[in-house]
Amino acid sequence: MADVRILEIKQSVFADNDRQAEELRRELKEKGVFLLNLMSSPGSGKTTTLMRTIEAIGEKVRIGVMEADIDSDVDARTIAKSGAKVIQLHTGGMCHLDAAMTRQGLEGLETGDVELAILENVGNLVCPAEFDTGACKNAMILSVPEGDDKPLKYPLMFSICDVVLINKIDVLPYFDFDMEKCVKNIHMRNPEAKVIPICAKTGEGIDKWADWLMEQRKIWRG
Repeated sequence: MADVRILEIKQSVFADNDRQAEELRRELKEKGVFLLNLMSSPGSGKTTTLMRTIEAIGEKVRIGVMEADIDSDVDARTIAKSGAKVIQLHTGGMCHLDAAMTRQGLEGLETGDVELAILENVGNLVCPAEFDTGACKNAMILSVPEGDDKPLKYPLMFSICDVVLINKIDVLPYFDFDMEKCVKNIHMRNPEAKVIPICAKTGEGIDKWADWLMEQRKIWRG
């Protein structure tokens, strides 16, 4: 039987994306634009957290937001109320953004007057974790109703994130959610991850998150 040539397409796609992501990071560094990739499952509170974040640091740094979704402009319209620059990205059914799509988003956002660009990635805990967007830092939100076992079920997502925001802590009394166990599970996947409990609805913990974000931007700028 003749030998059959095997081409590992997925590996090739990832390798090409990684190269594009590194190039994008270099360009952002030259322009002085800090890019944050924010991920989570649907309903975790990404947009509300973004609104609180803009409220906390919007007077200190010029912010631009890219709202990625399969369809609709609901989140972009919400963010627009904050006064921050915003653009809606439609993925055409794709469940993630890669480096090339992120570059298109940044071009559409026109980052000449932006110091901090935030990408609100498509809502799920699988696909977005697989593709490097070219971001300077990766953040994710885990909400209390989702359960403290999510780091065990979605290891890649937690392993690539620099910070994990545990949102909706105001409902802790009503859910079987063990904060200590959750933090332990996160650090099992990623010992270096910063964990910050927050409540985007009330604003609790947002100051700590905002301080972390501004500090990372300062470190990145050198």
